[in-house]
This record gives sequence, structure tokens and C-alpha cells, in this order.
Amino acid sequence: MSAAFAERERTERGLEDEVEILTGGTHPAEEVHPEVVEAMGEVDIDISDREPREVSTEELNECDVVATMGCSTLELDADVEVRDWALDDPHGQSVEKVREIRDEIKQRVSALFDEYYDE
Repeated sequence: MSAAFAERERTERGLEDEVEILTGGTHPAEEVHPEVVEAMGEVDIDISDREPREVSTEELNECDVVATMGCSTLELDADVEVRDWALDDPHGQSVEKVREIRDEIKQRVSALFDEYYDE
């Protein structure tokens, strides 16, 4: 969800040439959970064709900012800013709970863009 919202923010702000988005997990799920696909579809973002992927420490060390969802024990280079958003895992949650998580992620992504790319 965070990558999809970040992609939308990047496009809406015209930052396609400035912002690269890397998405993945250290222990990714086998599929994007149906309740997440449903909740994102409600805000006109289709993630039904996405596949979870593993992201390596080496890839993360190339980032300026890494946002984790609350399950991270990452130890990255000192120049990488890690933001642990401490969010509930949407897997197995009701669609109502997934909507709450989705809305929180959307707000945090927007705030992160505001912080780095103040309009």
C-alpha cells in the first residue's frame, strides 16, 4: 500500500525524475492479500497484479529513507533514515481494519513527501 501511495504522490507532484521507489519486504507474503487489493481499489488504486518481493539489505542501504511497517529489525548504514511506522499487518484483518491501515499509510506517505518536497 505504501508504495502505491508513494507512486501516486510522486506522479501528482511531478517528481518522476527525482524520486525512486523501492518496495519489498524482508519476509514478503506469497501474494498481495485480497482484503488489501479490495481496500486499495476503493481509492482507485489497482494493485491486483502486484507480487510481493524480497528486498535485500544491500538494496535498502542505497536508499535515503526506508519506511518499515512495524516489523523491522533492520540494521542499515548510518546515512539511511529508517522510519518505523508501527502499523498493524493487514493480513487476516477485516476490510474495515484494512481501510484504517490504508488511510494511515496514505497520511504518512503524504506527510513524508511534504517533509522532503514542500510544495
